[in-house]
Formats: sequence, structure tokens, C-alpha cells
Amino acid sequence: MTREHSKKSAKELPHPLMRNSNAPKNRTLFLEPEDWQRYGEIPSVDELTVEHIADESSGVELTGDVLTSDVLTDEALTRDGVTGAQPACRWQADRIYCGDGLTGMSRLPAQSVDLIFADPPYFGLKKDFGSGKRSNPWKTIQEYMEWNRAWFAEAARLLKPHGAIYVCCDWEYSGRVQEMLSDSFEVLNRITWRREKGRGAAKNWKNNMEDIWFAVVDGEQYIFNLEDVKFRKEIIAPYTTAEGKPKDWMETDAGERFRMTCPPNIWTDLTVPFWSMPENTPHPTQKPEKLVERCILASSNPGALVLDPFMGSGTTAAVARRLGRRFIGFETNEDYVRLAMKRLDRVSVSGPA
Repeated sequence: MTREHSKKSAKELPHPLMRNSNAPKNRTLFLEPEDWQRYGEIPSVDELTVEHIADESSGVELTGDVLTSDVLTDEALTRDGVTGAQPACRWQADRIYCGDGLTGMSRLPAQSVDLIFADPPYFGLKKDFGSGKRSNPWKTIQEYMEWNRAWFAEAARLLKPHGAIYVCCDWEYSGRVQEMLSDSFEVLNRITWRREKGRGAAKNWKNNMEDIWFAVVDGEQYIFNLEDVKFRKEIIAPYTTAEGKPKDWMETDAGERFRMTCPPNIWTDLTVPFWSMPENTPHPTQKPEKLVERCILASSNPGALVLDPFMGSGTTAAVARRLGRRFIGFETNEDYVRLAMKRLDRVSVSGPA
């Protein structure tokens, strides 16, 4: 089942995802009137159906790695001489499904995902981006936290033993997020991102940071590609060896001295996407591609499957494709799915930015 576009034409809708007359062309990515036709049908979470696959006589259960096809056959379900009798979960990598993220996660097979990057809706959210309708279904913070606990449990079920998860949150509930993550994962670090955006307050400090919790399934098996995320740091007072050679630093032909250093857990070098950046979309809480890139490079290898349960405008999908990873995601707003599909049409495998 796919979702069809509204019978109303885009021109009839005062739509916030359409290009504003004041917006610079070829900069920020918008939906154009013709996009409702081009991306009229989008994949739906309703397409995902789950049936248990197992050969009871052998005790072998078929999950994640083989379930990557839209239409599964007995031949596709054969592994190590064992054939599943029925299809399990009909899903396809490199797709964004429209629908509830928790529902979508519950319909994917266990241990099928290598990495999860999640930027879930925050409790204080008043409106759904794009429709203007109230999107906060939680009446109390307790309800919100129970919802988080539910999708954390699904995340733990879906991740492979070497898998990792990154969860974005604001300062107000960061401690509770850490506590609940600890129930299902081994929490390894808290990354603090200075996003350099936000309104000042008359009687408070300006809030321009977010936390990103980094947790893994197994502290002995997880992937962390340190060399892929090291960065250049200028050397002001360089040390030398007894022979006068550079000690742990390098020098360019132009005389610039630097060392490749490990990234800290305070990220101050990543800006919120703004209007002149090609990656920018109308989504008001969009994360920068370089932030997601850093997480994907560190915690997955090429060909890995990256899940984003709250895809938004498609940043995780775009970065995963560019880095040679597969992706799957869920997004409740169908027009953001269309925007993400349009964005993905412009992305090819090209490596780190």
C-alpha cells in the first residue's frame, strides 16, 4: 500500500514546504508544485507485514541479513540449507516509509540493523512541522518517557551485537534519556553539540546546545572507526624530537603545522544548516549533514544498514547514501517523505564531505 498525493494541487495549498518568493533559488531545498505529482506515491508503514520465519526442526531462525528484498521467495529465504516456509517482513533497504516510527520498528526483523541515528520529537513540541497541527500526543512527561522506553526497547531488538545508537535530546530531559538507555544498552558517552542557534531569554542563559547520547549493544564488540573521524588541529607550540623532527605533528608545504587528533565529546565546529547551504530544508530542527556523517563514519562500515526512526527531511538517508551505507527510515509527515525523496535523487556515493 502506498500513500497517494492529495487531490488538491500544490498551488492551492499555502504549504510551508513550498518555496517562498523571497527564498534564493538553487539554495534551500523546497517542494515545487510538480513534486506532488513526481513523488505522489510514497511507501507506507502499512506495507510492512511480519510473520515469524523459523525452521523448527533445525532450530535455525532467519532474520535480518536475508530480508532485503521487496518480494521474498523461498529461494531468497534459504540460508545454510534451511528454507523458511513463508515470507517474514517485506521491506526494502534504501527506503523511507511514511508512518509511525515505533510501529515501523516493530515490523522489522531482529538484529537486522548496524546503526541507529535518532532525533526523536521533543516533549515541548507544539506543532507538527508542515501541517501546523498539534503533534505532541503526550499529555505528561511520564507518557513521553514511556514512549521513549518503548522505542529504545525496539532499537535494542533491531541492532546487531556490534551495533550502536545515537540519540539526540535537549538538556531538560537528557538525564532521563541516559537512565532509560542504560536499561537496554551500554552508554559510552554524551556528546554536547553547540548549534549556534536559538533565541535569547530575558532572564536566562541562551540555550544553544543539544546532547547526543552514544550507546552500544555490547561494549566488547562495537565498531568505532577512530581514524575516519580524526580531524586537523593547529599546532601553536610544536614539540620536536632530539633530532629536531616534528613530534606527533605534520607541516604542510605552506608551513602550516597541525596534528590529526581525536574528536572530543564537545562539538563546536558544526553549524545548523542555514539558507545558503544546499543541504538546507524548511525543517526547523534539521541536523547538519556533517554531524550525522561523523556518527555514521565512526560507528559503521561501508554497506552497513543505518536506521533513522524519525527521518524528518532525510538527512540521515542522504548522508548514508553518500557514504556508501544502506538506510531505512520512518517519517509521519508524508510531505517530508516527499522532500527527502527529492533530496535523495540528488545524492550519489561520493564519500565524506
